Amino acid sequence: MKGKQTVWDMVRSLAVIGLVVGAIYIFIPHDDKADPTRVVDYRVELITARRAAPYPVAAPQGLSADWRATSVSYERRSGNAWHLGFLDPAGQYAAVEQSTLPARTYVPKVTQKAELTDRTQAVGDATWQVWEGEKYDALVREEKGSTTVVTGTGSIAQLTELARALKAERG
Repeated sequence: MKGKQTVWDMVRSLAVIGLVVGAIYIFIPHDDKADPTRVVDYRVELITARRAAPYPVAAPQGLSADWRATSVSYERRSGNAWHLGFLDPAGQYAAVEQSTLPARTYVPKVTQKAELTDRTQAVGDATWQVWEGEKYDALVREEKGSTTVVTGTGSIAQLTELARALKAERG
């Protein structure tokens, strides 16, 4: 039967492909212990957000290099939402979230349904509301025209450290 492949031909082809892939895996250097976290440089997005947002956009200054920025975005159509995500020195997630939306609607959205407690946290001269959730806790500050949220999986102490480093500016 000329021109027709048999099952045996397909098995041999797969074996050859498997050998080639195995050789590539063995001979191409790779580090199984490398940190897969992709660090982002958020400076350009910060400048852009500060020019576009109708409120002073917050970003940390003076955090140690152990705080690694991993995500950044600004979405004008979603309440002028600013997002800056980090891994803290302990490997916990932390983020700065800002928007023109009111806290009662914005905070549950960015914290995966955290709820307001009766506690507050002093950060410098400011008082922040403490919100607690199943996944994320948060420190929240409502100011004229904007809501600022510092949220994450870390402790309130870690979130306070991030909140303390925030500097809000307009572009």
